[in-house]
Amino acid sequence: MLLHEACDSLETSARASPLWDRRGSDVRILIAEDDAMLADGLTYSLRDTGYSVDRVTTGVEADAALSTSEFDLLILDLGLPRMSGLEVLKRLRSRGSPVPVLILTAADGVDDRVRGLDMGADDYLAKPFVLAELAARVRALTRRGRSAAAGATLQHGDLSYDQVGKVAAIRGQTLDLSARELALLEIFLQRPGHMVSKERIVDLLCQWGDELSTNAVEVYIHRLRRKLESGGVEITTVRGLGYCLQKVRAA
Repeated sequence: MLLHEACDSLETSARASPLWDRRGSDVRILIAEDDAMLADGLTYSLRDTGYSVDRVTTGVEADAALSTSEFDLLILDLGLPRMSGLEVLKRLRSRGSPVPVLILTAADGVDDRVRGLDMGADDYLAKPFVLAELAARVRALTRRGRSAAAGATLQHGDLSYDQVGKVAAIRGQTLDLSARELALLEIFLQRPGHMVSKERIVDLLCQWGDELSTNAVEVYIHRLRRKLESGGVEITTVRGLGYCLQKVRAA
């Protein structure tokens, strides 16, 4: 079934979903698409599969979302209003973000397709496309992105974290961290310099299968802060919004 044919049947259910979904899936996808019917169909299909999906309709909104939040995949229409998809992609890669990008183009948009791939997109789909093909590409890109991250050692200042061995160290000295503290540290190190809300932290930590309150998050943040004091990094509070891992500025 082509997506434009499926959208009519999906539209009613999709409209009932909030614009910024916060479901339990740990794979978070941003859709940047100004065609409401197409965006509704994509959102409904991906959420029904179990992904957490956020949506924006302009390039400016996409750039803002990508600057302040972390995603596992960006589905990017190149013909966005207010800022082109190519400019969004250029800004994303200039910030050093490795998030996989799937670009959507018109069937005859070969030049834009080539430019997008040259600028750092990972894959493309020409409209109209088949839902099954979209799903396969989404699975491949999110799997590839996570596999690359899983094998990496994260570094921020003098602090390093081996994601495979689950070992954190400051200048080579291993830190004594609990499992919760390690999980919390990994969340911040995967998003250095970005604000992470308490609610997002709860969502990520609760993949463990139990419940966690925002008050408990504050306790873990306090403990982790003390253990990172000599590492040249600090967890700062963004009042009313959440927390951010930053390098300590020299006095």
